[in-house]
Amino acid sequence: MLYYLFEYLEKQFQFPGATLFGFLTFRAALAMILSLLISTIYGKRIIRFLQKKQMGETIRDLGLAGQAEKAGTPTMGGIIIILATLIPVFLLAKLENIYIIVLIVTTLWMGVIGFLDDYIKKFKNDKDGLKGRFKVLGQIGLGVIVGATFFFHSEVTIKEEIETSNQEQIMFQNTFQVKEFKAEQKSTKTTIPFVKENEFDYADLITWISPELEKYAWIIFILAAIFIITAVSNGANLTDGIDGLAAGTSAIIVLTLGIFAWVSGNIIFSDYLNIMYIPRVEEITIYIAAFVGALIGFLWYNTYPAQVFMGDTGSLTIGGIIAVIAIAVRKEWLIPLLCGIFLAENLSVVMQVSWFKYTKKKYGEGRRIFKMSPLHHHYQKLGYHESKIVTRFWIVGIILAIISIVTLKIR
Repeated sequence: MLYYLFEYLEKQFQFPGATLFGFLTFRAALAMILSLLISTIYGKRIIRFLQKKQMGETIRDLGLAGQAEKAGTPTMGGIIIILATLIPVFLLAKLENIYIIVLIVTTLWMGVIGFLDDYIKKFKNDKDGLKGRFKVLGQIGLGVIVGATFFFHSEVTIKEEIETSNQEQIMFQNTFQVKEFKAEQKSTKTTIPFVKENEFDYADLITWISPELEKYAWIIFILAAIFIITAVSNGANLTDGIDGLAAGTSAIIVLTLGIFAWVSGNIIFSDYLNIMYIPRVEEITIYIAAFVGALIGFLWYNTYPAQVFMGDTGSLTIGGIIAVIAIAVRKEWLIPLLCGIFLAENLSVVMQVSWFKYTKKKYGEGRRIFKMSPLHHHYQKLGYHESKIVTRFWIVGIILAIISIVTLKIR
């Protein structure tokens, strides 16, 4: 809203300083500052409200050190993250931008699912919360909305480079190629890391059977969106098990995606790095800046010993947002690397459950690979303090983020 106000003031009255709001970097910096202030200043008030409403966490006895002390800590703190993200976005982003619209829908959609889960756990005395099938249906529904929007909306396009005819340099009498961009076009192309010709088209998964099947590529794209959103949101949910782990890890991931969004939406940098140019995607940088600020501000109260937990209200929302941003900037194939912490947490649960069921069937007694899953609980059982576990997971996350950024040049 402020963006439109200052745009009007600049056009009509040449208002001093109004042109600053036309710069993406200025709006992104301001969005981060605002989200930090909202999450830290008003976050405390929200925590007090949750305490007043007796929204304390019910802790299961898992035999973990320091577990009993967490009982009664307010949950549903994900509300802080959601508000601290959306308010700066509504103030500073171009709200007609399709990528911003999809991210707002994602935030509210996953926020409602997570809120219902937390609400049922607390007020319906159901430790399992919202039934798993309803969570999955919600994730599938969002995947359909995101996939269909990104496939069919006219403003979700890419521009590809072309090489024009040779032009002669008079002095040296040699030739060179001049790069230009084609007109915007709809495409199901994405990028694959560490590959020289790093573009992959989802349509290729079916057109090898018959070129006529290209008209059904939207089905493949939507199925991919559903899988990515479900996997990442569940990974973030499983990671939220000890103080500061999910918020800190997510901040690292989202900040990295912000770099990809900025260079992918900038015609100069995308040309220099020889990556896919995606018109209008740079506006996501505003959303990412606000989201990172909200996560860091939330960490003020969520680091050990936590004064508030994000609950599923926060963790499911965080995962959904990360997945949608990755799809928007066409870097979803980087998720196994960039979101390696989420992947490890997911795999640890799958491996533990699968091995336990297999050995129970084969030997009559279930056996475990880890002392406990998800993975962070395994290290707690080994005697590591949760602050050390969280810090080391953050370090691993930073290493994975650096490697992900390096894929811009290493192919």
